[in-house]
Amino acid sequence: MSPSPPRLILASTSTFRRELLARLQIPFETAAPDTDEAALPGETPPITAERLAREKAQAVAARYPNALIIGSDQVAYCADEIYGKPGTRENAIKQLQSMRGKEVIFHTGLCLLDAASGRCQVGGVPTIVRFRDMGDAEIQRYLDRENALNCAGSAKSEGLGIALMDYMRGDDPNALIGLPLIALCRMLRAEGIELP
Repeated sequence: MSPSPPRLILASTSTFRRELLARLQIPFETAAPDTDEAALPGETPPITAERLAREKAQAVAARYPNALIIGSDQVAYCADEIYGKPGTRENAIKQLQSMRGKEVIFHTGLCLLDAASGRCQVGGVPTIVRFRDMGDAEIQRYLDRENALNCAGSAKSEGLGIALMDYMRGDDPNALIGLPLIALCRMLRAEGIELP
């Protein structure tokens, strides 16, 4: 008789990440990580996203000492400008105005932590998004129709936010939504989890 697979914990309260992970059709639980999501001084956006993914997984490890724990975080940036979760409509308007006509990189950090052994796989998946040169009225109409105040960059590609974009380029369309499933499948297989 083969041993049962370890518990799988998603260290996130994001409904988007939960819905994405459910696509893999493997049992999992969610746990809220208690982490400070601020960048460290001098830290590049990709390093921030990957560090926070690892810290989120580590934050719940003590509660699930024999589990595989998934952490993920995303940082959006263009040159020296970093776009976090806007939180307010006013901030979302400013973000979208600032991003119009530009390429913005959404770097999604991913971590799979084996809490029992301490083994940690960490990586990142960038997605390049070019935003249309949208007018203020378009931005207002978008925000009237879609609540995008809790996503980095104020635009949900899985919803109406797709209408704000000229293109997106990356290895995994799920990464832009918040959980790179292709990279996660590789990590899970490396831990002996059977996937089709």
